[in-house]
Amino acid sequence: MIPGSQEGGFAKNIKVVEWLKADLITSMSALFKSMLRNSEDLVLDALASLLITCYVLGRRLGVNFTRLDLRVEAKLRQGIDEEHEVEKWYGDLSTLLNYLVERKR
Repeated sequence: MIPGSQEGGFAKNIKVVEWLKADLITSMSALFKSMLRNSEDLVLDALASLLITCYVLGRRLGVNFTRLDLRVEAKLRQGIDEEHEVEKWYGDLSTLLNYLVERKR
């Protein structure tokens, strides 16, 4: 093992986490701007960037993709059970949960 390589890897991971946090803010800003421009293509790009960054940030923080997916499903079920307003008004949580479950098959 190269001396200091573990420390270098740790410092690099911290730097990447900080970069991903900044990327979340940048992507959120891009989403808001794209909504103002009423551009579906730009909205899709911004939302996709947010999702990718969240998954990669989770991985850098020690959460694997499967665990994150399972937690998302659990949070959706919780929102459905607690009759979250978006669920009551539009059924969005159920629709998303069904999509995620079907996509696994």
